[in-house]
Amino acid sequence: MPKINKTRYAILGVLSLKPGSGYDIKKFCDDSIFYFWNENYGHLYPVLRQLEKDGLVTRSSEQTEGKPPRNVYSITDQGREELHRWLMLPVEPYPFRSELLLKMFFAVNIPRSNLIEKLEQKIQNESSLMRDFAAIEDLIKNRFGGRPEADLWLATLDYGKRMTLAAIEWSEETIGKLREEKTKEGD
Repeated sequence: MPKINKTRYAILGVLSLKPGSGYDIKKFCDDSIFYFWNENYGHLYPVLRQLEKDGLVTRSSEQTEGKPPRNVYSITDQGREELHRWLMLPVEPYPFRSELLLKMFFAVNIPRSNLIEKLEQKIQNESSLMRDFAAIEDLIKNRFGGRPEADLWLATLDYGKRMTLAAIEWSEETIGKLREEKTKEGD
């Protein structure tokens, strides 16, 4: 079975909330779903063109004074039906990828201090993400608390928080083990 391009469903999902330009869609992804889904402009615009060709979105031109016109996309009824069909399908398993784990796996001849630095950076990055999550949670509760999708947004956020906390805990434990090993070996 051919692999389904999930970007089309991410775009349809964003446009199901409100119409927007390619920039608006990218910004929405970067501001709200970035911790579990990302898109880049190089992939976004070709998929938008295909969605329009398939009749799943429409495009209109919007003029703002002093700025060039921008294309604004809206989901069609056919697009909503397509999104609904996809949402009802089982979730495909996905391969997990981590550059950090890939480097650690092959780092037998790398000084442990280098790995510790990488893990300390991971902790900093994940801690920053936790602060972002707190701000997003406040925004959802304060601005969208009455909307039916708010509980679903909070559930996805909770998953991100739990995964991030697990990554911090694992990094701290691994640093401890590497420091013990480093002390034994005199690295």
